Amino acid sequence: MTTTLTRWWRDAVIYQVYVRSFADANGDGVGDLPGIRSRLPYLAELGVDALWITPFYTSPMADGGYDVADYRDVDPSFGTLQDAAGLIGDAHRLGLRVIADVVPNHTSDRHPWFQKALGGTDRDRYLFRPGRGADGELPPNDWESVFGGPAWTRVEDGEWYLHLFAKEQPDLNWDNPAVRAEFEEILRFWLDLGVDGFRIDVAHGMVKAEGLPDVGYTPQAKLLGRAELPYFDQDGVHEIHRSWRRLLDSYPGERIGVAEAWAPTEARLAAYVRPDELHQAFNFHYLTSAWDAEELRTVIDESLETADLVGAPTTWVLSNHDVQRHVTRYGGGETGLRRARAAALLMLALPGSAYVYQGEELGLPEVLDLPEELLQDPQRGSGEGRGRDGCRVPLPWSGSEPPFGFGPSELSWLPQPEGWRDLTVAAEAADPASTLSLYRDALRIRRAHPALGDGDLHWTTGPDGTLVFTRGDFACAVNLSGEPVNLGVDGEVLLASGPIQRDGSGFVLPPDTALWWQTGNPSGEAQ
Repeated sequence: MTTTLTRWWRDAVIYQVYVRSFADANGDGVGDLPGIRSRLPYLAELGVDALWITPFYTSPMADGGYDVADYRDVDPSFGTLQDAAGLIGDAHRLGLRVIADVVPNHTSDRHPWFQKALGGTDRDRYLFRPGRGADGELPPNDWESVFGGPAWTRVEDGEWYLHLFAKEQPDLNWDNPAVRAEFEEILRFWLDLGVDGFRIDVAHGMVKAEGLPDVGYTPQAKLLGRAELPYFDQDGVHEIHRSWRRLLDSYPGERIGVAEAWAPTEARLAAYVRPDELHQAFNFHYLTSAWDAEELRTVIDESLETADLVGAPTTWVLSNHDVQRHVTRYGGGETGLRRARAAALLMLALPGSAYVYQGEELGLPEVLDLPEELLQDPQRGSGEGRGRDGCRVPLPWSGSEPPFGFGPSELSWLPQPEGWRDLTVAAEAADPASTLSLYRDALRIRRAHPALGDGDLHWTTGPDGTLVFTRGDFACAVNLSGEPVNLGVDGEVLLASGPIQRDGSGFVLPPDTALWWQTGNPSGEAQ
């Protein structure tokens, strides 16, 4: 791979693969690495620049692989190390980069380190503490798990260990040099195998406030990303990320680090992407914004301004494996799909890098009626309703009946709705008006148009309830007003998320519709 500094990550479109649900090669109903490898040509044709693959390491799967028992091997349900190497090689030959998911805040309780800790050996690799109360029967403090309940579990000898997520995910003690050294070696292992970077799970975790003080209020999970917490977004995490940046920079080819970080302010989030830290951080403030012109413009402006303070690109994301799919969030049915198509054009026109969650290019909705006995997410019942399984249903590839070509058998670890027969890759690829065709066209234009990707934007005045901006001689408008609007401008149509019309004064944009057009004004300034 070239050693030239390409800065590819500043405007990359990165496709998230949830490995269990992308493609199944061996027919056991669970997605795997050979399945992903077989579908790499689809991703290349879609037009993305990279794929981020959720954890495929050895794991008892208490949290879908985010409970890792061996960071240097592939779980047998997903394949082998040879499969991983082959996938990376094939991706590179197709011009795709591969981003692995690393989980540094916690391990599995089956990890050899934790098994030794339970036996009393090297317990300071984790956060064990004596309990409170007369006999130590109370947790050491009032911290709560993100999945609900206390963040502490008591072991047989009476001590308690911290787990900010499931009890099967004990938190590591990053004050221990052995932990830091181990993860540097883990990163080197996968970089040597050829991965192009890492998505860092819970990048705001790892470091806890000295003394582990009480929070003092509840429920704490609802404060994530909104308030200061003694176990998240501590200043000490930045030294870790700086050391990882030095490690990434020691490899050729612009290897990157991407922070999954929740912070209470945009400025705190921007700290993760300072020039000597990570390359990108997910923009959750954008993801959680309502379908409202004023709110979206505010978040876009704040995102661009704060990222610009540290010279980083902004990232944009509409869905991922942890949140309800945006077709459903935006209202569901025809309304939700219409808004999701418009949102895709808005996101892909903004400066910076964009993330696409598998299936959003098909317009998949959240599956809301999965049988209770099939649900697997440890977050269900923690105040988050039925959990996250509804956005993790396996992809429909082809055919008229479930599992729609997901694998060579009739098995699928979660069932797909019968109605997805019209949303398969095969069905949509044959329809020039489909959501898949819209994404392919948008990504082709984005890659070819010199005004798109990294850079600036200029807002222009539009009708109430609209967002209108230019980028050089490119323009984008989105109508969120609920009524048709006349933009009062005209030009060469590049792409629209739905049917548009013209009258004597210019484009007429229906509700929940986005339009890209060529302005003929290369300056990009408001006209």
